[in-house]
Amino acid sequence: MENMSFEESLEKLEDIVNKLEKGDVPLDDAIDEFNKAMNLVKICNDKLNSAEEAIAKIVQENGDLIEFNSNE
Repeated sequence: MENMSFEESLEKLEDIVNKLEKGDVPLDDAIDEFNKAMNLVKICNDKLNSAEEAIAKIVQENGDLIEFNSNE
């Protein structure tokens, strides 16, 4: 699952959310789907953070390379 692209992960996450919103999923299956969704959220979040770090290293107001600091 972690080798999926951001777009693939997001698509699978959307599929799970749609399935769960319909409400016709047995409880045990819903729990499994929820766990899969949480893993996909983490994967998407990690990929977004990596992209943000890469962009922050490239772009700064004066055009110099900078190191990313998420606390700013």
